[in-house]
Amino acid sequence: MAKVITQFPRKVRVVENVFIPMPDGIQLAAKLWLPEDAEASPVPAILEYVPYRKRDGTRTYDQGSHAYWAGHGYACLRLDIRGSGDSEGLIDDEYTPQEQQDGVAAIAWIAAQKWCSGNVGMVGISWGGFNGLQIAALQPPALKTIITVGSTDDRYATDIHWVGGCLSKDNFDWSATMMANNDLPPDPEIVGEKWRAMWDARMRHNSPWILNWLKHQRRDDYWKQGSVCEDFSRIKIPVYAVNGWADNYSESIPRLLAGLDVPCKGLIGPWAHSYPHHATVKPEIGWLQEALRWWDQWLKGNETGIMDEPRYRVWMQESLSPKTCYHERPGRWVAEPHWPSENIVWRKLHLNAGGALEERKRRTAPLPICSPLWVGMAAGEVGRYGDQAEWATDQREDDGGSLVFVTEPLAERTEILGAPQLDLVFASDKPQALVAVRLNDVAPDGSSTRVTVGLLNLNHHKSHEKPVRLRPGAKYKATVDLDDIAHAFPAGHRIAVSISTVYWPIAWPSPELATVTVFGSRTSLRLPVRRANPADAQLTPFGEPEQAADTPLNKLTPSPLCRRTVSRDLLTGKITVYFPRWTGHTELSDINQTVDAQGLCRYTILEGDPLSSTIETDYRVKLKRPDTTVMHHSIGRMTCDATHFRIEVTLDLYENDAKIFTRSWDRKIKRDLM
Repeated sequence: MAKVITQFPRKVRVVENVFIPMPDGIQLAAKLWLPEDAEASPVPAILEYVPYRKRDGTRTYDQGSHAYWAGHGYACLRLDIRGSGDSEGLIDDEYTPQEQQDGVAAIAWIAAQKWCSGNVGMVGISWGGFNGLQIAALQPPALKTIITVGSTDDRYATDIHWVGGCLSKDNFDWSATMMANNDLPPDPEIVGEKWRAMWDARMRHNSPWILNWLKHQRRDDYWKQGSVCEDFSRIKIPVYAVNGWADNYSESIPRLLAGLDVPCKGLIGPWAHSYPHHATVKPEIGWLQEALRWWDQWLKGNETGIMDEPRYRVWMQESLSPKTCYHERPGRWVAEPHWPSENIVWRKLHLNAGGALEERKRRTAPLPICSPLWVGMAAGEVGRYGDQAEWATDQREDDGGSLVFVTEPLAERTEILGAPQLDLVFASDKPQALVAVRLNDVAPDGSSTRVTVGLLNLNHHKSHEKPVRLRPGAKYKATVDLDDIAHAFPAGHRIAVSISTVYWPIAWPSPELATVTVFGSRTSLRLPVRRANPADAQLTPFGEPEQAADTPLNKLTPSPLCRRTVSRDLLTGKITVYFPRWTGHTELSDINQTVDAQGLCRYTILEGDPLSSTIETDYRVKLKRPDTTVMHHSIGRMTCDATHFRIEVTLDLYENDAKIFTRSWDRKIKRDLM
């Protein structure tokens, strides 16, 4: 837990709300933390820009971080995106050009204030990390640097929508989450009497974003917009990119380091989807101090020494037995002066007869695999927050429906850093198929821990932009990229690679159960083996976590609508996976408001029938404040047939327990080799 700091070099004044005008007349709402003497002695500004409701959503975290930086001489702003929280206008989607242009306008306004020195930085995790990169690519003059946490350079390849060109379980799930956020009303204490008109406009405008996302099943212009990898050269300012191995965005960091031609640093710890000083997966670090060194370097021009340290620093994770939840990952910090690194040696292992994984290539008969639909049931989450049963279980369970290749016990410790790859030669008996590839750490007792995973829609084997229908029986080549990882395999353990044609519910299955034939003699696994570097022992240690005092908060955990469970009806063959979602009871005593939320996602499938795939969501969010109580309740369902996906959603909104609005959607969207 972070140490609370109460004394700072500068006294801080908190302004609950300021409105920032946009060129079209819309006003965006921001909270401001300001050194008391900033108008006499202007300071640089730090902007965080997300839709998660500064007033009653991110209130507590915002205070602990922004008040800390403000106390060290920065003006900090937490800005609600257009149409969210207390900002005017309407929100249509994530990462839109409008959102980015609003960000550019907000930065210009901030830089022109008499308390600002004219230098602005951006910081954010997830959404705020995404738009920091996107706005940096637009090159607003006052924006001098960004810190991006848990974000991506490629909206198609690395986000919650698609995994290797397969439809991710989180696509529908995240749409339901945002729907529950988007029609909550603004606060009359901030916006005045117009709050009800703003709320009415929101509820009538709100719709399931999945209806738009599913229209873009390949990497088209929709996903390229906002993907800074399309032209890294557009970013001209220093970038600090941060994530954790337990999150699903870590692979974007080495891509940013390789693609950006600006001062840049990358940091990956053991963390889940969180800031490094508020991590559920330990060890935490003094992240606010580390960020302060970055801000001082690039916003104040002070030499802090941060750029004298290695470009890429990661937590090398030690081997652990498989568990569904980790609160600590043993390991050590290692670093590379640049990335890609000459310290990485690629080791090729061949998939040989008898399930042998060997450096020597042997002749191997073709190996067919048609995985049962229960493979992946215990795969855990795509991205993790760290305090639920979100990790994969012992991989022997999924290995029962997979092709498995295993090395002999390792003679010496082997560390990897990077993205393993499987160079696959295959044939399919159906025109559509997918593969899931898992890299596992097998202990002497036989227990198997998943190290990293990669998926590929085999119709995308040439390109995510131009998928092709497979010719049954024809041979194809593909490269399956597994997620970047840093992992140490101990001596005596074995390295295993497992290949399946199903990974439900992580990936929506192909319309037919396909048998994929793997040509082992021409298929190999490539591992990024990291050589020992004595300089690791000389790395500057991080400080202990610190923060400013939070706003008053009483947070309870009510009984969730479900727990993370997997069930299997042996009579009907029905498999059900439950995931709890947005659940909590939060009392915000300083503004006399309470937020109650409960949500669930339920994934079901019938063994042998991929067309029975179903996702169901149920979200209930209640906001209680002195003037009224409002509630959002939405129920969603996604199903399919051989040619189309079907989306059914019902939305009900309540005020003081009376239903005031209802709407429903029932749409079919054609499958595009998905």
